[in-house]
Amino acid sequence: MNSEFYRFIVDIGAVNQRLDLFLARQSELASLSRSRIQGLIRADLIRVDGAVCKVGYRLHLREEVSVTIPPLVSSDLTPEHINFRVIYEDDQLLVLSKPPGVVVHPSCGHSSGTLVHGLLYHCENLSGISGEQRPGIVHRLDKDTSGIMVVAKNDQIHRALIEQFKGRQVQKIYHAILVGKPATSTGRISLPLGRHPVNRQKMAVRQQGGREAVTCWKILERFPCPYVYVEIKLETGRTHQIRVHMASQGLAVAGDSLYGGIRGDNLNWGIVRQCLHAYQLVFNHPKTNKELCLVAPLWPDFLDVLTAMRGT
Repeated sequence: MNSEFYRFIVDIGAVNQRLDLFLARQSELASLSRSRIQGLIRADLIRVDGAVCKVGYRLHLREEVSVTIPPLVSSDLTPEHINFRVIYEDDQLLVLSKPPGVVVHPSCGHSSGTLVHGLLYHCENLSGISGEQRPGIVHRLDKDTSGIMVVAKNDQIHRALIEQFKGRQVQKIYHAILVGKPATSTGRISLPLGRHPVNRQKMAVRQQGGREAVTCWKILERFPCPYVYVEIKLETGRTHQIRVHMASQGLAVAGDSLYGGIRGDNLNWGIVRQCLHAYQLVFNHPKTNKELCLVAPLWPDFLDVLTAMRGT
């Protein structure tokens, strides 16, 4: 694959504009994020009248801006077959159901077997994220949370999907088994969340310095044992939001060792991980603007727990 070259002449309407902003508005470069353009400027691959300039350089009339976009850098990760389920796919994005026990991103202690490794194996037409041939992870699920995720195949779609999530335009629905007997059938929790002051692996309700977090829930099914099957709708998307909010009400997610969902009888019901599943996403396709309403069926281990409880 060869480098791409572009040339732009500054007209009267662009005089005194920042270099990075000027380029971000060019239709020919619509696939590049502003941060990607800034990276190219810092790498001396964007010049004004042949001279190297800073990101915030202010343009003058009739200057020539030349842009060189190098070929994609291959990911240094080795593609691996990971058993996720494809729910929807086109040349712009992929919607999948992540299995429980799979980490999304490579990290210390998880140098292989991640969802990203599996996506590199599955996707043959990645056009690149920030200059690297890799999938664009838009949002994450915890290792032991199963369910639906959307992944971008190029920078433009990645950026648009992130904006939808930030703008709270994406509807997110989860299913969970909780430990406890709620007094009501529905509830809405609005408690700010932040990093736990002592255990940095945990999040906590923080009235001072926490970020807004809102969780709505309703019971789908009650069981004779002290467990309930619920549907949860997120109005915000904070780290560990469901796990912390429900635990704060004395209704921890069953199997959640971090927030108190472990009981002596968990194994009797086949509970070996937190019973939390990302069930549904509703969002607009960034390319077509068509609404997509997609569902990830429960994973077999979650269904087995429900079957056991229904047999009581």
